[in-house]
Amino acid sequence: MSAKTETVRARIDPQLKQAVQKILDKLGISQTEAINMFYSQIELNQGLPFEVKIPNRQTKKAIEDAEKGINMKHFKNVDDLFKDLRI
Repeated sequence: MSAKTETVRARIDPQLKQAVQKILDKLGISQTEAINMFYSQIELNQGLPFEVKIPNRQTKKAIEDAEKGINMKHFKNVDDLFKDLRI
């Protein structure tokens, strides 16, 4: 790997930056290390290391319904949920 001499400049929401910095501090990782890790994962995966896609019509409707509390099932406990799912 070559010497780290390139600079990346990005505008980040201040609240997001502060929240992420707290997490990185707990992990003992600098922002530079985190960015290098992210870039390494992009290279390794030959793309983003997570799925990014526009939700289809059915998914959008489900999200909208969930936000409005429409067509939601409620369960007293996990066992009842699994029974409903037949797991």
